[in-house]
Amino acid sequence: MFPELIETDRLRLERHDRAVTPRQFYAAGGAGQSETVAEETEYVSWEPHPHPKESHDVREQFREQWEEREGLVYAVVPKATEPGGERYAGSAGLGLDWDTQTATLGIWLRKPYWGRGYSGERAAALASLAFDRLDLELVATEVLPANEQSLRAVEKYVDRLGGHREGRFRNRIVPEGGDGPSDVYRFSVSRTEYEAAVGDESLATFHDELAEPTLAGVAPDDATWVPDEDGEDGETTRN
Repeated sequence: MFPELIETDRLRLERHDRAVTPRQFYAAGGAGQSETVAEETEYVSWEPHPHPKESHDVREQFREQWEEREGLVYAVVPKATEPGGERYAGSAGLGLDWDTQTATLGIWLRKPYWGRGYSGERAAALASLAFDRLDLELVATEVLPANEQSLRAVEKYVDRLGGHREGRFRNRIVPEGGDGPSDVYRFSVSRTEYEAAVGDESLATFHDELAEPTLAGVAPDDATWVPDEDGEDGETTRN
């Protein structure tokens, strides 16, 4: 029902619980495992994992959500032609509410991969999945007001897909580790808007099975690429 591999021009989105081991996950998302993980998780719904067991348990949650058809989580792996290609760049999710026919986008990217437009490329691919393969009616995403760089990125790709900003929803969520309820800006794209904006354009290629995960057999440290000191990508914009 769900493709285990989605390919775009620059990315491979691989089924997370098959593509990434708990040790690889912890090396990227564990507390104190990188100098940038606190910054990378400032505006997401989870905090850095305190120990490898947390990474194992979260990975199991991803598997259960997939099997129960409640949500999809993919590992974001840039292709070999990209700086830091064939390394674990983060995760991309698609929450599924079948009753309301709505898919909700989410993403976490490691800092070396910010500023490249990967978020928009991933959003277009998952919107194509939601509308063209899963026959849903709405794709939505929510952004914290303080996350100005992500707001700009989301506005850009939502506009490309034909959608719009719905408005500011007050006290919408309680972020993990936060000081209390937070507002969010909500954006959405309807099926009709998407079809009018995209037309016959192909946004992604879907493969039902992930025959060979890119990171299979790769040591955790090797899976979590960081740029050289002189900075290959030179970008620090959250995107």
